Amino acid sequence: MLVDNGVKNDSRVQKSARSAAEAGWEVILFGISPTREMETFHLGDAEVRLIPKVSPLAVRKADMRGPRMRNPLAYRTPQIAAYRQQAVKAWRSDLRFRAAAAKAEGPGRPSAGGSPARLAVPKASAKAMSKWVGLRSRMTGRLKRKRAKFDAPIDRAVTSVLKTTKGVRAWRQLEPYLWDFELAFAKHIDDLQPDLIHSHDFRMLGVGARAAVRARAAGRPVKLIWDAHEFVGGLQPGHERWLPAHVAWEKEHAVFADAVITVSPSLAELLVKNHNLKETPAVVLNTPVTKPDPEEVAAADPLPDLRELCGIDKDTPLLAYCGGINAVRGVETMIEGLAFLPDVHIALVCVPPGAGKLSPLVVKMLKSADDLGVGDRVHLVPYVPHWQVPEFLATADAAVSPLHHLPNHELALSNKFFEYSQAKLPLVVSDTRTMADMVEKTGQGEVFKAKDAKDYARAVKAVLADPKRYRAAYEQPGLLEKWTWEAQAVVQDEVYSRLLPGTASDATG
Repeated sequence: MLVDNGVKNDSRVQKSARSAAEAGWEVILFGISPTREMETFHLGDAEVRLIPKVSPLAVRKADMRGPRMRNPLAYRTPQIAAYRQQAVKAWRSDLRFRAAAAKAEGPGRPSAGGSPARLAVPKASAKAMSKWVGLRSRMTGRLKRKRAKFDAPIDRAVTSVLKTTKGVRAWRQLEPYLWDFELAFAKHIDDLQPDLIHSHDFRMLGVGARAAVRARAAGRPVKLIWDAHEFVGGLQPGHERWLPAHVAWEKEHAVFADAVITVSPSLAELLVKNHNLKETPAVVLNTPVTKPDPEEVAAADPLPDLRELCGIDKDTPLLAYCGGINAVRGVETMIEGLAFLPDVHIALVCVPPGAGKLSPLVVKMLKSADDLGVGDRVHLVPYVPHWQVPEFLATADAAVSPLHHLPNHELALSNKFFEYSQAKLPLVVSDTRTMADMVEKTGQGEVFKAKDAKDYARAVKAVLADPKRYRAAYEQPGLLEKWTWEAQAVVQDEVYSRLLPGTASDATG
């Protein structure tokens, strides 16, 4: 298995590796080490190897070139600008010291003299230099911002030419940092000589595909599974070249996959359309583990009480949200909605282990809550191990998924959706397509218009007024049994066994 992160915070990857090993497969999971040293550990019977990865190709060519015609007043690099700024500050500071030392009573005199006459010319020069350096530094910052977005006319023209002339090979010039993954992992994969490569998400698709091609060329019929966690075309890029580069990377390498796994039926259909797949991907939902490994259970801290952490009693209405917080997750709608829900508290399970300072966005969000007069009803709560989440949330009155409308959100059946469901909580979800359709189909909650605090409050009032009605949805025969990782692991194992018949679970079963 291959993944482009450190494994420890990726519950889907952890579950995939652990359950494959339990089914009888010999699993080696390669991830990325946070240091320059390899790190190894186990997830059940699966071995994890975190590989050091450097990123020299993440440095953009534009940042290694001078400003040339784009902005001749800019320094060659931001590092030079920072050096010049600090140097001129030091010069002016030294002149102030010399002037003060000439006036000060007591021992010592400035080595170069500090009389006003002697300092007049140096002071004027330093002031002029400070203004000049300031101007050039501002130009450097402006150039850096322009370069970072790749949205200047010349950048757009180059991107367009590369897409037209290179096609799926365009990523090599648009985002060459992708080579850094290949160069970090290739030798380790080749030395292992695997029978099957399970590539998690789009970056590792390319790494796995290239390893499979090398093995096939050497006479070893390696099978490749692409586990598509999200729709690349629906991601929010940091600059204008990111999206076309990664779409090209994915399209170039998808053709080498023997099978595709993905996270929802909607995304499965989209992948068939975008990559002309011969068969619909197998859907392995992001469902929670209901039968954790005994070693995990023994090593875990006692499960805390959610209401106790929030400092509220069992009769206080409590809404739960679990997961990361960013501008498009919609948590601000929950906070704004408290103005229309005077007795309701919210628990935001969003604090990672060992977290230091809160992110600027969370700080801003808490300030907004205080400004609205609802800050005392917003509670930040630490994460628990992924297999403990449903039990941890179960004492809440309802759970919320307030996602904004984005392409990937329209396709998502997220971890939290299934964790909330296993906790048997009434749901309040925004009208993102796939999740809203599921909630309306099962009757397990209410749907509100994304980013609309008043409509959100309406939905909350509805589920709090008649929670038994929504909880009854979970009594449908087989519903929650299907929404477990144990059920999804069977689907994953069936894909493995189809590609490598007569091995692992076939042999052990």
